Amino acid sequence: MTTALRREEPDRLPLDLGGTESSGITAIAYNNLRKHLGLRQGKTQVFDVYQQVVKIEDDLREVVRPDTIPLLLEPVEWKPFALPDGSPCQIPAKWNPEKETSGDYVVRNDRGVVVARMPAGGYYFEPVFAPLADVRSPSELDAFADEIESFDWPSYADESLDTIAKRAKTLFEQTDLTIVANLQLHLLAAGQTLRGYENFMTDLIAGKPLAHALLGRLTEAYLRRAEAYLDRVGEYVQVVLVNDDLGTQNGPMLSPDCYNEMLWPHQKRLFQFIKSRSDVFVLFHSCGSVARFIPQLIEAGVDALNPVQVSAAEMDTRTLKREFGRDITFWGGGCDTQRILPMGTPRQVADEVRRRIDHLAPGGGFVFTQVHNIQPDVRPENITAMYAAFRASGG
Repeated sequence: MTTALRREEPDRLPLDLGGTESSGITAIAYNNLRKHLGLRQGKTQVFDVYQQVVKIEDDLREVVRPDTIPLLLEPVEWKPFALPDGSPCQIPAKWNPEKETSGDYVVRNDRGVVVARMPAGGYYFEPVFAPLADVRSPSELDAFADEIESFDWPSYADESLDTIAKRAKTLFEQTDLTIVANLQLHLLAAGQTLRGYENFMTDLIAGKPLAHALLGRLTEAYLRRAEAYLDRVGEYVQVVLVNDDLGTQNGPMLSPDCYNEMLWPHQKRLFQFIKSRSDVFVLFHSCGSVARFIPQLIEAGVDALNPVQVSAAEMDTRTLKREFGRDITFWGGGCDTQRILPMGTPRQVADEVRRRIDHLAPGGGFVFTQVHNIQPDVRPENITAMYAAFRASGG
């Protein structure tokens, strides 16, 4: 894995499943895959309650044989819950969905405000509360210091740093897997969630002092968090995941000028601080069309890009490899999850896998995983076809 991250030719292609909260499998698909493989019903622990992504259990690891393992932010206790298809799972004990008469599930904060909602018939929770929506000036941010300081560390993930450090040490000593610290640390998405999407996107153009003030406070909070975290686990982890969706299906979410002025300086400071605190690779997750941002990400210290959304504009894998393959590792892009994996035949899945490997693997700098998480409607036959094609192509 580290050979691939150094953009050198490995003896075999490395594989990620569940190493991050954006390269895993959702709970319904996970249960269906286990049943298809003849594995007993597992715990199906949903650690990311918004995306409904699960921890990969050891018996499935033995089948798939990924080269990664996540160091997650986890709850102290779990409790049983039923997924939308009726199959069982476990969720964090402090995550308390309530079913409304409409069929929606809602989650409230300690003040009774609805902060997340899963619509009836849906599969995911969405954040629906923007605590800073009415803020108009940087001076008003003081009143929301707690919300800013705690953003990206879920309240339901209540284990201590001591527990995380002990788990990291155990993984380091007892496995030869690449340990990925899932720190996440959004900046753009944090502003969009805290202020509300429309408010913050307007701030970036018409309210720059407020946007910079919020991004600066978030960055300071993340620097303190990263310092405390890496002081405890930095000697055990090899990769740190940071997140921010910069692209849409059809193009960048921000103009290059807006990105360079408003967001990139904060990202660069954060990424370079992480690398200064520990000998780690920085893995950056951004969905959508992000090719135009790759040079700045490389300059900021990003070592690998995920999920490599091959179906988005300007994300042709052959072009990406040719233009940027010497300077960044592509962690993803192994199989399209918008159309091929959920709607294709097993043969079409295998053809897709071979094509993406042919584009991205030569010369190193490629970690195989599908584009983003495996969704609930993906048939297990297609998942097994993906891994069979991967193994047959050098994995």
